[in-house]
Formats: sequence, C-alpha cells, structure tokens
Amino acid sequence: MEVIDLRSDTVTMPTEEMRAAMARAEVGDDVYGEDPTVNRLQEMAAGLMGKEAALFIPSGTMGNLAAILAHCARGDEMILGDRSHTFLFEAGGAAALGGIQPHTLPNQADGTLDLDDIEAAIRPDDPHYPISRLVSLENTHNRCGGVVLTVEYTRALGKLVHQHGLRLHLDGARIFNAAAALGVQAAALAAPADSVTFCLSKGLCAPVGSVLCGTKEFIKRANRMRKMLGGGMRQAGIIAAAGIVALEKMVNRLGEDHRRARLLAEGLARIPGLVIETDPPQTNMVFLSLEEWVPISAKEMLRKLETRGIKAGRVDARRFRLVTHFGIDDAAIERAVRAFEEALEKSMI
Repeated sequence: MEVIDLRSDTVTMPTEEMRAAMARAEVGDDVYGEDPTVNRLQEMAAGLMGKEAALFIPSGTMGNLAAILAHCARGDEMILGDRSHTFLFEAGGAAALGGIQPHTLPNQADGTLDLDDIEAAIRPDDPHYPISRLVSLENTHNRCGGVVLTVEYTRALGKLVHQHGLRLHLDGARIFNAAAALGVQAAALAAPADSVTFCLSKGLCAPVGSVLCGTKEFIKRANRMRKMLGGGMRQAGIIAAAGIVALEKMVNRLGEDHRRARLLAEGLARIPGLVIETDPPQTNMVFLSLEEWVPISAKEMLRKLETRGIKAGRVDARRFRLVTHFGIDDAAIERAVRAFEEALEKSMI
C-alpha cells in the first residue's frame, strides 16, 4: 500500500532535476567562500528577498539562531509570539547558547502580534531591565494554522520596531507560500525586516538547507555565528544545486498545494465529528480537531489512519495538522478523506 504522508512538507523528496543538478554541481570550499554553486544560490536568494546578501545554512533552526545571535548580545531581550516556531520548537537555542531572554506576547488568531502589545513590551532605558533588541515574526505562521501575514501589517510592524531602535527578524520558513497566497512577491513581505530566513527543504522540495538574508554587514556577522554553531560546510554546492532548482522551478507551483489543502478541508468538513479550524485554509496546512462526543483520541485516530496508509501530524490530545506538498496529488486527497471517514465510522461501532 502506498503511504500518503501528510505530517509535514519536510517529507518532500528532491525531484529528478534536482538529483541531476546535484550530480553535476561545480563545487569548492564554501568556508573559504569558493563554492560557485553556493555563491550562485546566495545571490539568487538575496535578489528574491530584496536584500544585499545571503548565507546558505543547513537548517531553518540554525538560520533563525544565527540571525538572533548576530542581532543580539548576551542579556538582551527578544520579543516574539508565544506560538512562534522559534519559541516552541527550536530547543531554547537563543537562551541556552546566546544568553538572550525571550519576551513572549500572545499571537493573535491571524498570526500577528498586536502592535500595542509590542510597544508596551519594549523596555525603557533602565539598568534594572534587559535591553529590548529584536522582534521576531513568523510568516506563514505554523501554529496559527498556516496563516499569512500581509504586506501592510509587516510594514506597520517594521515602522514601529525601527522607530524604537530595534531590529526585525522574519522567520520566513514558508514565505513563498505566503507570497503565493497573497499574490505578491516575497521581497515585499521581507522588505521591512532586517533579516529573513526561508527554507528550501519544505514546499520547495530540496533535500536540505535554508538561506538567511540581510545586509552585507549583517551577513558577515551571521557567517561568524554559523561557524560558531558548526554550520560551516565545505563542498556544499552539491546540496546548493538542489536549492537553485527549487527557486527556479518549485516556487510557482505552491498554489497547487494550497488548492489541495482547500480540497482536503472541504472533504473533511463534511465528516461528522471533525472540526476544521481555518476554513478555508490560507496555505498548505489544514488544522482540525475531534468534536467532544467522538469517543477516541487523536493518538488512537492516527493508529487507525496508519492502517489505511495515511500519516498525519498530532498537535495535542484531539487536534491534528495535515500538510499538503509536492508528493500529494488529488487522488491522495481523496484517499485521505476516505480514511478519516472510515476510521471515525469504525470508532462508533
């Protein structure tokens, strides 16, 4: 039985074109700045984000951490959402390795941080307090349902942050999904940010890697942080080649993933016992939960789905996340809906 994996878009496999590009990639020592394929990827990424320079990094988590370390000193404070990926899922790296204090604010349902909350959180110049140095934003916002943050909101936030002398980092792991959903260029979403990361190995299907973008001066500092974190790679052009194909060929097809997420949500919404949280989903994520009267937990539901060849992500005791991606076609959506329906019917017997 073919397995349909909806746990995440990180499960995507490199395309045949990527594999061919990796096999023939021209390489050099990237720590010396001599890998021509890495250099080309970085130039492309900087151009797409409207920034001066870029740095190829093994993962989005390392990209975010390198950015935070480049912006902040030990004892500084970073303002971010309480449902942000950096706060929830990056192992406390900024605090553990950088001595940077997180100041969390409640994420609104649409993924934003309230501007008044941010302004109130910025510390006055007082030796009793840490120095407010950085605000971190996430677009698309994972735990808020894969929602998109608009150009207008990001501009307003950037203006506020910079008026107070702080810096703005954008965790844009899926920024191209946000751009596709809004019908804008990714550079417009990144413009107010002093730094932005994006991931190559999620919806863009590359096997590994993220890119951090900013000014030349910032990237010089971030490069030092990457080295400190063990992220300096040598003949990295072999994997950067797949990233180039990702940017050239995979960005413009993300709308297909969004269409299938809507199709999936529509099918699941018709099944008694399931509640779709963002209807319709804005990008490639469908969050749903079991109604209280359903007699099984999310964990039990996952076991029933796996026997039917479906893998899904569990968020908590009665909540799921399903993510569409390049490996999911219309037939897979139909199978997934049918599997949920059958699993729920069996649980009622």
